[in-house]
Amino acid sequence: MISIEQLTKVYGHGDKATVVLDRLDFRVDAGEIFAVVGPSGAGKSTLAQCVNLLERPTSGSVLVNGENLSQLGERQLRAARRRIGTIFQSDGLYSRRTAAQNVALPLEYLGVTTAEAKRRVAELLDRVGLSDRAGHYPHQLSGGQRQRVGIARALALRPQVLLSDEATSGLDPESTASIVSLLKELRDDLDLSILFITHEMDTVLQVADAVARLDHGHIVESGRIVDLLRDPASALGRALRPARPHATPQLGETHWFVSYTSGAVPADWVLRLASELDAPVSVLGASIETVAGQTVGHASIGVRAVDPALLIETARRLGLDARPVPEDPEAAALADRSAEESSRTSDGGRSTSADASAPAAAGDTAPAASISSTAPALERVV
Repeated sequence: MISIEQLTKVYGHGDKATVVLDRLDFRVDAGEIFAVVGPSGAGKSTLAQCVNLLERPTSGSVLVNGENLSQLGERQLRAARRRIGTIFQSDGLYSRRTAAQNVALPLEYLGVTTAEAKRRVAELLDRVGLSDRAGHYPHQLSGGQRQRVGIARALALRPQVLLSDEATSGLDPESTASIVSLLKELRDDLDLSILFITHEMDTVLQVADAVARLDHGHIVESGRIVDLLRDPASALGRALRPARPHATPQLGETHWFVSYTSGAVPADWVLRLASELDAPVSVLGASIETVAGQTVGHASIGVRAVDPALLIETARRLGLDARPVPEDPEAAALADRSAEESSRTSDGGRSTSADASAPAAAGDTAPAASISSTAPALERVV
């Protein structure tokens, strides 16, 4: 387990001081993958350097299994760093060393015997699926294979924490999916705490159990992935699954954006909504998928002549949050009250939130030919 407590990093002094990280707090439990996302300049790279103590924090603590690494002297710190394996954005392999020789490098520095190092390297290359590439040089490997060698090297000293600093950036989708699958396998098999720093939202959905958004050195929002995706007020949830282009509502229809707030949303919710409203419901666009074994999603719908309060309440009973597009203040207030009522009957969502901005409804409209959807059907329901 790794715990970050009130972590602060300041560069410069006096009037020229720049606060890059400001009192960060989060914890990554054993067997958990915790992602940190944020725009360029948010402080992600500095966070990575402070976590593995390549940069000393100005104040605050980095604790691994209860031991405060940030208070250790240089000699003790060199030994303690073995508990944190790091995977870098560039694989950092030595071009004149084979895959096996690159993996063996930390073991050589530690003075491990040749026989033991050879056994450990073979074990690691087998774990990352590269036993048959042990004698290959970096230029003979694909980008994904080189990153796998980097992961094997990060595991050489049996760390308890794995720090992934933009490890999938620059990889093609197939290689990214392969690395994500490997990290999840390592989390489960070795009970690792994995801190996954990235700017790739799609990758976060694939790999992380929880996520925090870093902005200007502050964690502005964090929580479990599914909780964020089901919270209509979550800016981070919307960034993880932004609304896609949708068809234009027909004449006489009002445009609504609905999002899943529960795991109990029935598969035929469109039919049920139309039946209970006694009004036609058109699906203009939708994105529905399974994340961490839970169904999440949102949809744009068109509805003819219906009382907004009735639609909002009916949607709530189906496990959905419904909001008009463009947002009508009165209807939005009804939706907020409905969401608050739903949250009081659930276990809650975000573990941390400093962003209370209203949700963007569904993006700009697009012609029907531009529909982008993963929903089973995009058809008019009466």
